[in-house]
Amino acid sequence: MGQLTQIIPFAGVLVSFAILPGLLPRFWHRRMASIIGLWVVLGFLLQTFERGGRAAALALWQVTLAEFLPFIVLLLALYALGGGISIRGGALGRPVGNLLLLIAGTVLASVMGTIGAALLLIHPLLAANGYRYEKRHLVFAFIILVGNCGGALSPLGDPPLLVGYLRGVPFFWPFTHLLLPLLLLAVPVLALTFGLDAWLARREPRRRPERLRVRGLLNILLLLLLIAVIPLEGIWHPGNVTVLWATIPGEHLAVMLVEAGCILVSELFTPNSIRSQNRFAWQAMREIIILFFAIFATIGPAFTLLQAAQIPPLPLAWFWASGIASAVLDAAPTYLIFFQAAGGHAAALTQGPARLLTAIAAGSVFFGPVTYLGNAPNLMIREIAARRGVRMPGFFAFAGIMILVLVPIYGLMSLVFF
Repeated sequence: MGQLTQIIPFAGVLVSFAILPGLLPRFWHRRMASIIGLWVVLGFLLQTFERGGRAAALALWQVTLAEFLPFIVLLLALYALGGGISIRGGALGRPVGNLLLLIAGTVLASVMGTIGAALLLIHPLLAANGYRYEKRHLVFAFIILVGNCGGALSPLGDPPLLVGYLRGVPFFWPFTHLLLPLLLLAVPVLALTFGLDAWLARREPRRRPERLRVRGLLNILLLLLLIAVIPLEGIWHPGNVTVLWATIPGEHLAVMLVEAGCILVSELFTPNSIRSQNRFAWQAMREIIILFFAIFATIGPAFTLLQAAQIPPLPLAWFWASGIASAVLDAAPTYLIFFQAAGGHAAALTQGPARLLTAIAAGSVFFGPVTYLGNAPNLMIREIAARRGVRMPGFFAFAGIMILVLVPIYGLMSLVFF
């Protein structure tokens, strides 16, 4: 059976998510699980015809245990902890305050990860600007900077860079090689957002400033615990654990247990008033869980096809190829495929000037905001914003806006660095 046939289920998942929410919104929200489930079943049947039923079942369980569950449990933990921290008052809600929050979020994303920084700061940003009629531009900038590009400076910041770190790329390599590209992207995005925000704010009433208040100390401490524990996966390797014929690295299983414990403690002891202020609801994660399970379950043949592609050994070509792939696929596996295709040897790839690895890392991280599927925080930010009444655009409209803003910056980045 041809490789193109094998990627039909994955393409079906992407097309369904891209088209149906805008075309048939009520049908999609009622039947999303069934629609996505049918594509997963089709993918399983195609794999059964190709490899046999037992092999297909084991492969699906292996992907679920070793790849999907570590990913989604971390997502759920950060969602729970971020929703249990309340930041109110200060300069937020006005152009200068919004600018400072975006800058702070961009910095924090490399310290606590794009997911953690996004879930910590999206609630105060939306709450402070809740009185304003137009705030989508702030959400777009937030997705670009806090949910994606701000994580470019450390392995803690973005999953693709963590993949590189786990394969031998030095911890501070991203900072030394991606700082200037990040500044070239962040400065014009911040300037554009501030200018637009200031222009829109002139037509809206001014709010009286409030005293800065931070609540949720327990969740802040739990978040710091996760920040300390997650890097241990790169240095502590107790061996694999077998669960019903599938294997998972022991460090991944241990971290998942810590994350699950953090969720439980947060749920039991976070005051309901904080959750209510943040309009926290687990229902917002339903679509994300279903969608990303389907992506993990059906993405394998797409990566096989991508790995077989012949890309010229030019940093510019790898920058755009890894970037375009990351915009529609999950960024971490995309980085891994290109890393392996480039030789897979960290010592060789990180030797100066390391332009090929820089191109792969930059493409994998900086193209993430182009679509809702480019990085995990994108969908969460969209769901949280929608719950707060922000009229977020559909899949293609969002991609069109991001392409209009970011492609000129990618072009400039190509000229300067690649």
